Amino acid sequence: MKYSRIRLFCAALILGINAVSAGCGRNEQDVRNRNAEMSGRETAAQSRGTGDGSDAFRTGSGGESAKDAAPPVQWADLKHSGSMELLYADQFSVDYYENGYVLAEILDSGRYLAVPEEEAVPEGIPEDVTVLCRPLSHIYLAATSAMDLMRSLDAMDQITLSGTDASGWYISEARAAMEEGRMLYAGKYSAPDYERLVENGCDLAVESTMIYHAPEVKEQLERLGIPVLVERSSYESHPLGRMEWIRLYGALLGREEQAKACFTACADALKPVMDQPSSGKTVAFFYIAADGSVNVRKPGDYVVKMIEMAGGRYIPAAFGEGEHGLSSESMQMEAFYESARDADYIIYNSAIDKEPGSLEELLKKSGLLADFRAVREGHVWCTGKNMFQESMGLGDVILDIHRMLGGADPQEMTYLYPLE
Repeated sequence: MKYSRIRLFCAALILGINAVSAGCGRNEQDVRNRNAEMSGRETAAQSRGTGDGSDAFRTGSGGESAKDAAPPVQWADLKHSGSMELLYADQFSVDYYENGYVLAEILDSGRYLAVPEEEAVPEGIPEDVTVLCRPLSHIYLAATSAMDLMRSLDAMDQITLSGTDASGWYISEARAAMEEGRMLYAGKYSAPDYERLVENGCDLAVESTMIYHAPEVKEQLERLGIPVLVERSSYESHPLGRMEWIRLYGALLGREEQAKACFTACADALKPVMDQPSSGKTVAFFYIAADGSVNVRKPGDYVVKMIEMAGGRYIPAAFGEGEHGLSSESMQMEAFYESARDADYIIYNSAIDKEPGSLEELLKKSGLLADFRAVREGHVWCTGKNMFQESMGLGDVILDIHRMLGGADPQEMTYLYPLE
């Protein structure tokens, strides 16, 4: 698998940091069991004492403990110790509390309390807060965009259940894990295999907002005691905002240092490009649907911003700002021809459509493409299938577009290749 310098540097940082795996559902029985276990540990510790004659829990003549057991942790008593400073993401926030408790809020999705492995679940938690008890070791991942974030955290071993089968993964490690049985297919988001989820002790379901189209599934998962986290990284309009979601997962899993190091490395690698003035060269990004219409990105979309950050100017720019969930729009080929035929470069998006293996294969989709300036001048490029699944690769996409505009050798690129 081809890795960019950014991803290799990120991997090196992670390997150099001690990873602390870290996740308990809001199932009330699970909470009671966990707190009972915690109490049992305390009782055992009291009975053992210190072993040096100065027993901290030594009883008096009346047989009662000289030190009362610690009272239950109360939600209202949790002490706030700070908040995560985000640079680009605006769809989530993270607050820290003493003793390692982490409270994350995802816009329009809910609040999630990560409870450290050695701490009790607080009493009096509000109904809108979902409890996640570390370690989260049997995650069902139905939101494909989160897989690369977990890979970058070296936490893929905590994902044991997938909402995408092996053939649907373009992340080699995910495909290999499924082929080797380390990760099992547990049904797509709208029709999960509940029996498999329960048998495998699923302790968290990570869903995209598509789950809201199947509300009965979310309700059933929660009835089974499986907490559901609905992530919204795809709603981030800034490319680096999408990448910054690695810090949310790092906070919830107890891998914050790795997450921060990885994100910082990616952002720093882009600074030289982002500081350069625009090249003024125009770029069209599209794919052709089965009915012959052309799918293009709206001006507010993150792909458009990646092109601009790389020094290009996106066309066509006739549409208004894209709404959340409506980042692209279809137009007739004739209209696309009129608005984009003079583009300096065109990039064909193969994420949904089949990857064309050559320029000739692309031109078969529409004869009008042959008259595009970029086609005549040999400036036709295509994305790989893995581009949209590899969330932490967005920085490399920006670098690829920047290299493309500068006439760099295609061998230096990670996600783009020329069609000849």
